Amino acid sequence: MPYTIYLKKNEEKRLLAGHSWVYANEVAKIEGKDKNGSLATVCAFDGRFIGKGYINHASKILVRIFIRNQDTDEGDFYYNRILEAWEQRKKLGYENCCRVVFGEADNLPALIVDKYADVLSVQCLSLGIHQRKKTIVDALVRIFSPRGIFERSDVAVRAKEGLQQEKGVLYGEVPDEVIIEENGLKMSVDVKNGQKTGYFLDQKENRFALRRYAAGGRVLDCFCNSGGFSLNAAITAKQVTAVDVSQFALDNVNKNAQLNGLKNIKTECADVFALLREKRAAGEKYDLVVLDPPAFCKSASEAKDAYRGYKDINILGMKLVEKGGYLATCSCSHYMTLPMFEKMLSEAAKESGRRVRALEIRIQAPDHPALLNEEETMYLKFFVLQVL
Repeated sequence: MPYTIYLKKNEEKRLLAGHSWVYANEVAKIEGKDKNGSLATVCAFDGRFIGKGYINHASKILVRIFIRNQDTDEGDFYYNRILEAWEQRKKLGYENCCRVVFGEADNLPALIVDKYADVLSVQCLSLGIHQRKKTIVDALVRIFSPRGIFERSDVAVRAKEGLQQEKGVLYGEVPDEVIIEENGLKMSVDVKNGQKTGYFLDQKENRFALRRYAAGGRVLDCFCNSGGFSLNAAITAKQVTAVDVSQFALDNVNKNAQLNGLKNIKTECADVFALLREKRAAGEKYDLVVLDPPAFCKSASEAKDAYRGYKDINILGMKLVEKGGYLATCSCSHYMTLPMFEKMLSEAAKESGRRVRALEIRIQAPDHPALLNEEETMYLKFFVLQVL
């Protein structure tokens, strides 16, 4: 008999507003008996139907709702859901590279599918999705006829679902290097070993927007990874310095620069915090400084320390900007909310002794949509500031 979950009184409000997650401590009782990872029905305290999702007794997120009617996940369910998501991306002009499925925002919680030319990269982040991997791969093959599909479920969050990390070929042939096209640039992507699923697709539009601020100037791109911001800036800039602590990442920057015939990019392997202090002490200035650090906080308990880290690096960044120049600064942690990030930037401006104004405030690219009632999906903040 399938599981039916009954919530405590008033715990249904967030779910009825569109949120997907049912936490174990919100549940009053569970009826029925089925396998862990099976499709369970969620009801309010008074028995009102809310939705269906996969149950996992090992996780604090007991159920992730993705069906809001009496349908099931059988037959062509995954084919239809993934096809719908892909059609939405194509309407927005995406084709060569994009995020095809963005978990909860595409009504497929815990499933990530990224398209890199003719190769797909997949993450299965919950028990229910993990158990239906073959069905999902079959649907992807029908829709895309890809050269290959690679799994990048080598992420720590799977431990919260009682799952081990996994990576490997799920279908076809996956080369060590995939060449994609982004904003008219060729980029080499290592689907097997690159960051996340191979490359950070969520900054695509933000990288293109940077070109106007880089025009004719000296650019310092910090935490450059494989060079997405560096290459876009180099299209209009006089000189770009790309900095990362990883020589592997910098080798990728140089490879991508060569792919596009760009000769105005140089790389520096260094700890960004230390390097910014050195450059400040040396009196160096840049027309544009880019700060795109990894997530400083991956849990709510780390937010306070992360706040200090973000402020520190933004103070340093502001001090390195020429008068009238620009600072492009980001946070990819949803725990660092937009109001928190804006407050931090205001404090950083005050403590840097610079007068600063905001020119643009952006979020992740449209192929990474955010649900207004599920704040976890609104994670990327991108500010362009002018330092006066």
